[in-house]
Amino acid sequence: MTKKKPTLIKHFKDITDPRIQRKKLHKLDDIFFITLCAVICGCDGWVAIEKFANMKRNWFEQYLSLEHGIPSHDTFGRVFSLIDPEQFQVCFSNWIRDIVKTVTGDVIAIDGKCLRRSHDRSSNKSAIYMVSAWSHYNQLTLGQVKVDEKSNEITALPALLENLDITGAIITTDALNTQKNSARIIVEKGGDYLSALKGNQSSLHDDVSLFFEDTPKSYTQYLSSHKTIDKGHGSIEEREVTSCNNIDWLTNAHEHPYLASIISVKSRRFHNNEWSEETRYFISSVKHNDAEKFAHYVRAHWGVENNLHWTLDMAFDEDSCRIRQGFADQNMAILRHISLNLLKSETEHKVGIKIKRQMAGWDNDYLLKVLQIF
Repeated sequence: MTKKKPTLIKHFKDITDPRIQRKKLHKLDDIFFITLCAVICGCDGWVAIEKFANMKRNWFEQYLSLEHGIPSHDTFGRVFSLIDPEQFQVCFSNWIRDIVKTVTGDVIAIDGKCLRRSHDRSSNKSAIYMVSAWSHYNQLTLGQVKVDEKSNEITALPALLENLDITGAIITTDALNTQKNSARIIVEKGGDYLSALKGNQSSLHDDVSLFFEDTPKSYTQYLSSHKTIDKGHGSIEEREVTSCNNIDWLTNAHEHPYLASIISVKSRRFHNNEWSEETRYFISSVKHNDAEKFAHYVRAHWGVENNLHWTLDMAFDEDSCRIRQGFADQNMAILRHISLNLLKSETEHKVGIKIKRQMAGWDNDYLLKVLQIF
């Protein structure tokens, strides 16, 4: 008797099957289920996925009919090269919404990552760039979109936000995404923004930096400050975060939607017997003037680098993946995010993601536990 597949599969049943009817020897959700299991367990190419499925055929037969056997590696590759990644992303977002009931008070970091080996010189295809939303509180990827080849990350952010519930959340972005349109979308969808300032916002950046470097005496009473010192591994890092929400002088000069606060982050770091200093500036729609909370938002933003991008490289070897035909690179990126969400959410075993992937490959019961984590 065939057992029921894990319930997460139901969220992806709305994906349109791109194949011609007479060539459908294998069910689409069976192909998806096998591929997801293989990616969780460490496979990073179609041949590996086929070999994995054949070696675990007895286990897969408990959940799938496999009337025509295990699909070939060409079938896996062809199907995922044809699946509409936008549909796949919508299904991903629906799955996440079923898991994460609220993001109120969460910090959601938006950042992009290049999949370096997805380029193809023979077809003049550039490496793709994926922009992701990372939930600091839930430690999950909430969504991702591909940056259009003829555009940049700025246009990808609104598309990413379209499928996300950000009510009550703080959305953090780097300087590239410090854009008026993005700020407006974030606040009108019920969130708040905290965006870095650099040279791309030259006059706004200059006015904010000048204010913090030489604050008028009449404004010192409106400043909030928070200092921290971190020590470890022979390094010392001192941070001083200063915020101000009395900024009529700034909003009168710059039309940036819902701008309510400005923030300065001064860092001093001692490493290799040398001190280095850096000052960064941010703008925000958050109305409070609590520098300690702003310090938390700034630190939380780096989670997208350390807990998502770094993990995808170190545990999934994403930068070495040469899958590139059609939409396969985008769809495989989404599969890696699904896998990472599942593996991170299994918290009984206190080991790294790479070891969890190996454990899932070794032990069918553990693989099933990961698949059923939500």
